[in-house]
Formats: sequence, C-alpha cells, structure tokens
Amino acid sequence: MILGFIGCGNMGEAMLSGALSSGWINPEKVIVHTKTVSRMEELKEKYGIAISESNADVAREADFIILAVKPIVYEGAISEIKDKIKDGAIVLGIAPAYSISKLEKLIDNQHVKIAKSIPNTPALVGKGIAGISFSDNMDDTDKDLVFSLFNSFGEGIEIREELMAAVGTLTGSGPAFVYMFIEAMAQAGIKLGVPTKDAYRFAAATVEGSAAMVSKTEKHPAKLRDEVCSPGGTTIEGVAALEKSGLSGIVIDAVEASVTKFLRMQSEAGN
Repeated sequence: MILGFIGCGNMGEAMLSGALSSGWINPEKVIVHTKTVSRMEELKEKYGIAISESNADVAREADFIILAVKPIVYEGAISEIKDKIKDGAIVLGIAPAYSISKLEKLIDNQHVKIAKSIPNTPALVGKGIAGISFSDNMDDTDKDLVFSLFNSFGEGIEIREELMAAVGTLTGSGPAFVYMFIEAMAQAGIKLGVPTKDAYRFAAATVEGSAAMVSKTEKHPAKLRDEVCSPGGTTIEGVAALEKSGLSGIVIDAVEASVTKFLRMQSEAGN
C-alpha cells in the first residue's frame, strides 16, 4: 500500500511521524507533495519519504490519500486530483469544513471511499485520539485500515458524522485548552518560587498522570477529584476557588464557541 499526503503541515506531519515511528508503514511507501519545494525537501530529509512534483502524481500512486492541505485550498487541491484517484482508493479528509457528502460531491467518483476525521497534534508523540466517520461504500476491511493508521499514533473511534463538530472540537481544539491550563498551573508555581523549567515539568506531568487516572480507572472525574480532597485540607480550598471562578462554565463556553465556528465553516463550505 502507498500512503499519500496532499499537503503536510503541522497536523499532517504529526500523522506522518506517528505512522512512521510506530512502524505502521515504511518511508519508501509514503509519497508527499506540498506547495513549497523547501518543505518537501525538509520532510524527505527528516523522514526518508518520497516526494512528488504534483498533487496529481500523488493521487495516481497512492492507495490511501490524506488531504492535509489548509481548508482554504481544499477545493483547489481536490480539483487537481479528482480524475487521478484510483478506483477503490481511500481519501481521508481532516478539514472541519468538509463533510463526507461535500467531499463525495467534489471528488465525484462513486468508487472512491471517503473517511472524515479531526485528528489532533498529540499524534506526534503517539497519544492522538480522534473520531472517524466513513462513507457508505466502505466495508469493515477498509475501516480496519483507517483504524490501524490512527491506532499507530494513538486511537481512532468510529462516530456518527453528525457528532463530528462536538468530538472534533473536544479532541482537535481541546489540546489548546489543556495547554492553557498547564501554562496557568506552571505560572502559579513560578509565582510561588518554583524554577520555571521545573514548574512546567511538574504541571505537564500532573495533567498527564491525571488523564491516565481517568482513562485507566474508568472512574468519574468527580470521584477522582473527591479522592484527592481531604476535609478541611488544602486541595478543597483550591477546588472551591476554581468553582467560584466558574471553571466548568468557562470550559463549556470555549468548547461551544469552537463548535459554533466549526458548524459555521461547514455552512460556508456549502455542506
């Protein structure tokens, strides 16, 4: 199988790096085209992959194509490849604005199989997670191939496409919200005299460990929170301060704002 990347920015490279570092695919089975030659040369030097002179050449060779260009040039890129995609090939769209039905209309080939996802940048360190939706002409074998790609750098979970805005925001935008929380935690530590480097290390490791507790114990986060809080202790004072400041409401507002933008982009793209 040949894996092709149409564009390869931050998200595309995170997926590429994860797939290669896990051994899911060998570099010689990957072909990439990007707008700038210097970017392609950088990727070739870094990962040992093949590069192509055009998007059309990638489409001719690849059995599994990832559309990793910026959303603003999605339709232009698809117009370059639509007549070159192999029958039976899988095309994965990762732009929020483009639904499966929109991609099907643009590609206009009933033999091409479409998957849609909003992957996240933790894929770069093997900790990615994403919801994935599939076109009706994809069978279990096709889906397993897509799942195996996502599992090579984290985890993929099948979802109904109508949930993509919500799930895509939680996983795709969520890391930005978490980074802000880590930064705030570290800044508090720095304010209290903890060396800067150590403060960020402590904050990041605490978030990572706490997330692992949620995943591995399967306990409700509120239950885990209560297990940390001793009556009349220091932690409950901090929890009370967070509740007074409206942390939950702030986070919910952030997610809903991102979902609203997601849906607006889909509408503007004619979905």
